[in-house]
Amino acid sequence: MLKENLENVEQKIQAACERSGRDRSEVTLIAVSKTKPAEMVQEAYDLGIRLFGENKVQEIMDKSEVLPADIHWHMIGHLQRNKIKYIIDKVDLIHSVDSLRLAEAIEKEAAKKHVIAKVLIEVNVGREESKFGFLPEELDDFVEKASDFSHIQFMGLMTSAPFVDNPEENRPIFAELRKLSVDIARKNAHNMSMSILSMGMTNDYEVAIEEGATMVRVGTAIFGARNYAQTNVR
Repeated sequence: MLKENLENVEQKIQAACERSGRDRSEVTLIAVSKTKPAEMVQEAYDLGIRLFGENKVQEIMDKSEVLPADIHWHMIGHLQRNKIKYIIDKVDLIHSVDSLRLAEAIEKEAAKKHVIAKVLIEVNVGREESKFGFLPEELDDFVEKASDFSHIQFMGLMTSAPFVDNPEENRPIFAELRKLSVDIARKNAHNMSMSILSMGMTNDYEVAIEEGATMVRVGTAIFGARNYAQTNVR
């Protein structure tokens, strides 16, 4: 099942790139393995996947202990400040910097470990009360304050669009995130490259690619539906 699912996702990514005149190499697939057992992650690894996204710090810690060392872990869920120290030197990219306080805490922990943390700024473009992230109008103030950090490299922006039946409804959200990244890049802050747009999930990643996504976070279409009641991962 996993092999067929991955092939199907790959075909759709390729088709979306072709429709938008982009090269397939411009889009990175993050396989979202949250709540899935390590055995299933290993199966995806054996099929060539090396980038995995997790929502919880504990899952990254547990899985990284038993899975191959060359896996690149991405923290895509809400990150609590008191958990930063556990993953600051274990993850390739934190997608979910959603407040100045969190960024300050990441800066502090990265300095302690003598690393440069690569992160994305999470933007709540859809203005959903149930989701984290900066509102678009809050970005200018955050960028100004965060431009002083020396142990964080802001690689771009991330958003989680609303779940909709018709993915076309999310096209304006993806277009707005791309515009916001261009606006921030123009500020030429030394620690903000804006080279990554992490947007698009199972239900809308094709539209996101057409609107400029450089990373798509796909879980259900690869691993199947999740049963949160049965997961025993903390």
